[in-house]
Amino acid sequence: MGATATAAATATAAALLAAALTGCSSGGSAPAKADAKVGGGGRDGKAVTVTVTPRRAGEPVKVAASGGTLDSVTVTDGRGGRLTGTMSRHGRIWTSDRNAAPGTTYTVKATTRAEGGTAGSARSSFTTPAADLVNKVDWRPGDATTVGVAQPISLVFDRPVRDKAAVEKQLEVTTSNNTEGSWGWMKDRSGKDRVDWRPKEYWRPGTEVTLDARLNGTDSGEGGGWFVRDYKLGFTIGARQVVKVDLDSKRLTLERDGKAVRTFPVSGGTPGPDTGSWRGTEVLMAKEGTIRMNSETVGLGNAYDEMVDYSMRLTWSGTYAHAAPWNAAYFGKANRSHGCIGMSDADAAWLYERARVGDPFEVKGAETKGRVALNNGFGDWNVGWEEWRAKSALR
Repeated sequence: MGATATAAATATAAALLAAALTGCSSGGSAPAKADAKVGGGGRDGKAVTVTVTPRRAGEPVKVAASGGTLDSVTVTDGRGGRLTGTMSRHGRIWTSDRNAAPGTTYTVKATTRAEGGTAGSARSSFTTPAADLVNKVDWRPGDATTVGVAQPISLVFDRPVRDKAAVEKQLEVTTSNNTEGSWGWMKDRSGKDRVDWRPKEYWRPGTEVTLDARLNGTDSGEGGGWFVRDYKLGFTIGARQVVKVDLDSKRLTLERDGKAVRTFPVSGGTPGPDTGSWRGTEVLMAKEGTIRMNSETVGLGNAYDEMVDYSMRLTWSGTYAHAAPWNAAYFGKANRSHGCIGMSDADAAWLYERARVGDPFEVKGAETKGRVALNNGFGDWNVGWEEWRAKSALR
């Protein structure tokens, strides 16, 4: 935003302020200043002067009194929203808790008390310039959902986030049991800026989680644009389910609350840099049912083109757990897929019915091709806690 637009906005607010307030003192009122408004009479004809300084979007609204104090201040926008704020100890300055948002009209109402005790009031409106660029957010998980114990909160931004600290300060996570966790920044596999919040350890079942992203009025930084709305979501953590995949023994085990529910044979990726399976913790991203899998979409030429049942996505790069009846001869005996975890139709149907988005698949095996990256799905769990915390912009 240029200095001219800023000055214009401030001058407009000042003019409105000066025009609208009337003196309340029987002794008369002092003339209004260019950037102030007469709010109430005082001793010897002196009146309270109220000044509003909404310098620009992205800064708090400040209301200051001279010649007296502020009894109360309310700041509302054109949609009925309200900026809460804090009064200084001496009662002369009120500062909003939130920044002013771009392209928003605010109405300021203040009640005053002159040094002689006379009450007064002030009212004005001002409009901040509209944003030249707007940043938006895509988030997971969905609101009002129940997810598995490994599900992070994940925000992917439509435009670059240069001022990561300013954005992270507006992201508040609250839980029903004071779960310890941290934000961590990365580049999403799409190339966009992304920030995830994960607990120190897997979530405790039954935890209720709320994200309050109070982003309206926050500047992303150069080239990123402004946020012009807030985001809020809540979700609940389901049962503790962990899917353990051992590609040495070629067995998959579903554990619930630390106890094995069932184990059955599988076949992982054929050893090699292109077809091997990833190892590490892969979080179930989505249950996609029957889908077409085409090898050309993951850089494997014309190796396969199949309709695949009971597909459970584990990474953005194309790793799934799914039914693979064509590989039946290898279940429990050899890893012969193109990277996915294949199983029989019956076993896939059984797992698909019980698995929940957010459940961790803990994959190990000597024939794997490497550890899954943080941004390849929800690979957040593949670094230690201290390394994860260091990815916060506020550490």
